[in-house]
Amino acid sequence: MSEQQTFDVIVIGAGPAGYHAAIRAAQLGMKTACIDAALGKDGKPALGGTCLRVGCIPSKALLDSSRQFWNMGHLFADHGIAFKDAKIDVPTMIGRKDKIVKQFTGGIAQLFKANKITAYYGFAQLQPGNVVKVKLHGEGGHDGSEVELKAANVILAAGSDSIELPFAKFDGETIVDNVGALDFEAVPKRFGVIGAGVIGLELGSVWNRLGSEVVILEAMPDFLAAADAEVAKVAAREFKKQGLDIRLGAKVSKAEVKKKGKSSEVHVTYTDAAGEQTIVFDKLLVAVGRKAASKGLLADGAGVQLDERGRIVVDEHCHTGVDGVWAVGDCVRGPMLAHKGFEEGIAVAELIAGLPGHVNFDTIPWVIYTEPEIAWVGKTEEQLKAEGIPYKAGSFPFAAVGRAVAMAEPAGFVKVLAHAETDRVLGMHLVGANVSELVHEGVLTMEFSGSADDLARICHAHPSLSEAVHDAAMAVHKRAIHKAN
Repeated sequence: MSEQQTFDVIVIGAGPAGYHAAIRAAQLGMKTACIDAALGKDGKPALGGTCLRVGCIPSKALLDSSRQFWNMGHLFADHGIAFKDAKIDVPTMIGRKDKIVKQFTGGIAQLFKANKITAYYGFAQLQPGNVVKVKLHGEGGHDGSEVELKAANVILAAGSDSIELPFAKFDGETIVDNVGALDFEAVPKRFGVIGAGVIGLELGSVWNRLGSEVVILEAMPDFLAAADAEVAKVAAREFKKQGLDIRLGAKVSKAEVKKKGKSSEVHVTYTDAAGEQTIVFDKLLVAVGRKAASKGLLADGAGVQLDERGRIVVDEHCHTGVDGVWAVGDCVRGPMLAHKGFEEGIAVAELIAGLPGHVNFDTIPWVIYTEPEIAWVGKTEEQLKAEGIPYKAGSFPFAAVGRAVAMAEPAGFVKVLAHAETDRVLGMHLVGANVSELVHEGVLTMEFSGSADDLARICHAHPSLSEAVHDAAMAVHKRAIHKAN
């Protein structure tokens, strides 16, 4: 083992939380190292974590490609655009996605270099006394060599892994997680998904648009229970129109891969209100959630505690209780969202530097990039009722927004929830075109403790999709112009 290297800050993990923490720490003048174990499809180190390599960015690339293809068959004729025999070249689509991923993972490497961050590629483990041992990658894998690092402050940003079901083990070919579902070589004729959450809906949408018969099996009785009930209802209706077969209350108990000629298929057994049933797929995506990637991260005696779900226990400032040890992102409490990790990473770097650092969990937006998109921030009506908080609601449909109709995207609406007495905005819920962008009007209003009246009195450009936000805010006080109040 080489001589111990010392730093001001060591970050374990170069996903969204980790690389933001490392860059901000370096900006603040601290000598910083960042360690990451991930390898790209080419077998070379690839920074950016799940988000950049096999999550947020590649899935959006495929969603965009599949949307273009879907439009050709379902929307272009309305515009007077004619074509014949549209085809999808899956390897080309996957190649485009891989190129985008490589661009962004390489971009982080350049940012590390520009900020003088020392990158180590391999598996890291926190030892007692803020020592980090790193088993480095070698040619073709791990060569067994180790380096030992030490810092006054260590930030754990290990990220998360897909949850594997005991009766549906990943084989990377027929039964896959999100990684495998991003790399199919051809469009599967029959595509099954276990879990109607964000990953299941987004990747189900990709392959459905390209021609797969998609069935999504969801154990819960309600669709998108975390979202506003009206939003979930509208989204479910639109997904059904698109051909997504979403079966609720469907509890899967078995997934058996069987050979069929030169290929394989998977026989899935599930139980719903009609009893036990079996359905056959060519590919099966298991998307039942993610778990903290804390296995092997902590040596005996490191002092850091894990909760019953394997998450690192931290306080409201992301401190673990061990002097100089912090944790951020998917491996701690809170939503497993890249942008939540961004903010925690930056906040911790600033706290280490003696600056104020804070993340407001009440204003973290959620987005599902289906068609239509789904987004929200703050409380739902169901939550407000359960908590006994008096509120007023205003909503406005995209079908009454000129820009949405001109775009042939009239589905959905915007809902604003405000406190009945103070008028302070408590939540915003949206389903429709580009609502991943529009939700930030709600985020900003809530962050500055703004009211529905504040939002209603801000001039919005016409024609624009954002007018739905404006009219929804006006509708809270029954003064929307373009709908009956």
